[in-house]
Amino acid sequence: MSPAEMLDRLVAEELQADLGNAVIGRKIIVLEQTASTNDAILQISTADPNEGLVLFAEHQTAGRGQQGNRWESAAGKGLWFSILLRPRIDLASSPQLTAWAAEAISGAIESEFPLIPTIKPPNDVQIGKCKVAGVLVEMRAQKNAPHLAITGIGVNVNQS
Repeated sequence: MSPAEMLDRLVAEELQADLGNAVIGRKIIVLEQTASTNDAILQISTADPNEGLVLFAEHQTAGRGQQGNRWESAAGKGLWFSILLRPRIDLASSPQLTAWAAEAISGAIESEFPLIPTIKPPNDVQIGKCKVAGVLVEMRAQKNAPHLAITGIGVNVNQS
């Protein structure tokens, strides 16, 4: 790994530094590699079921997209992360979470860069005709507790 790549590595403490008491990001974990951030956060959620956990991976080996599609997530080429939520909505309303996440990504890009992203429903963020981000929400019903929603987000950052 080159010195430049070492500087670009994600550090959980740095990511949390400016979040204050925000629910999302109350705890952040960064993994070097995982098959899928959605799968990894689901495993962790059994030990840490609190809403707002965010799990990043520097590299995913089996990232997923909508309808079983594969999500390319090369090491150091993007932001690959999942958020554990406990929304108080029914399972049929989960598409609202996908729209929320796509709108949040689009808004972040627009506020940080001189770019105009668009959302290609249901889950893609594009700049021009190029896909720059995707969202995959997976809901899990829970007895006697709010449902789990795992919101997986992939943002292509350093890919051409």
